[in-house]
Amino acid sequence: MSDQSDKELLDALGVETKGKKKSALSAREERIIAGFEDIQRFVDENNCLPQPGEDNDIFERLYAIRLQQIQKLPESKELLSALDHQGILGDFSSEGNAEQELDDEELLAQLGADQKCDLTNLKHVRPRAEITAAEEIASRIPCENFDEFKTLFGTINFELKSGALETKRFEEKADIRKGDMFILSGQIAFVDQVGEEFITEYERKNSRLRVIYDNGTESDILLRSLQVALNKDPSGRRIISKDHGPLFSDETYEDDYHSGIIYVLRSKSELPEIKQHQKLLHKIGVTRDSVEKRIANAKNESTYLMADVEIVASRQLYNINSTKLEALIHKFFDSARLDVAITGVDGKPVSPREWFLVPLFVIEDFFDKLQDGSIQKYVYDTESASLVKTNR
Repeated sequence: MSDQSDKELLDALGVETKGKKKSALSAREERIIAGFEDIQRFVDENNCLPQPGEDNDIFERLYAIRLQQIQKLPESKELLSALDHQGILGDFSSEGNAEQELDDEELLAQLGADQKCDLTNLKHVRPRAEITAAEEIASRIPCENFDEFKTLFGTINFELKSGALETKRFEEKADIRKGDMFILSGQIAFVDQVGEEFITEYERKNSRLRVIYDNGTESDILLRSLQVALNKDPSGRRIISKDHGPLFSDETYEDDYHSGIIYVLRSKSELPEIKQHQKLLHKIGVTRDSVEKRIANAKNESTYLMADVEIVASRQLYNINSTKLEALIHKFFDSARLDVAITGVDGKPVSPREWFLVPLFVIEDFFDKLQDGSIQKYVYDTESASLVKTNR
């Protein structure tokens, strides 16, 4: 039996060997399919159909109009049904001009965009929501009762520097509530009031806000406008608290993290320039180890004035950057910093920088005001050796 060729075998089995001629698509049909595939990608990425609202991105609005047009075209059902695995098309409508098909330029014109823009290069196209947000942000007025917020902004600044507060990028369309804090255009913004919620013509929730800024101004801005402004600002941030519990506490919670121990020491040095201030002179420091372990070799370390020390106060720290806090405390008492040179372990003169001529009760008062957030209203007065309230 002679070998049969592949073609002969297929013929014997009754298999058609002639390739089927592909049906050619018209340019119009190719445009419809390409436009529909763009809409499908949008649905895949966003898990929703495109909507025409002014708050939305220019692409979403364009796809929404395109989808409406596709649904009105008589050939769409036959052309696209097999491709519509997401059920995007829904019921086909015969209303309107079935023969009207808008190209990309006409769609952009409907949206108020420059017709010279390419769909892949829409950097000059601004959604109405973005324009509205810019207008509302720009229309700030002086805040007449700003004195009531000065302490708040001072505390926010202090806690940002100390690490008790941190910032994160504002998430698109994230919630905004009364008491929320943000950084917008380089300024701290505080949401003082949230008005009654209403529904826009595009079935979206919105509210009117009163937002106070740390430069002494305020704005009566829509919640969605603030969202848009924060999203568009490259430096737009939400200010959040690391603090799951108090700064100093004898009780801890499951989600607290231990930052260290802040301690106050008194020197036992016999040097005349130290001993004469023994009751007034204190070292304020922070350690992650036990204080006892930290000072075990005090008499051989210049930072402890080459002498033994006594622990006169200590507090556990939680949920804060202890290094930054220590630096801020030293800055606060800088005017009372001890200026003295002692002989170090190598025989060379050393000037320790963590000793301050501040009474212990003042340091305790400082800790209390630090905890309740009021410390920004005070300075240390060396003449009276006390914390003095300021007008800032």
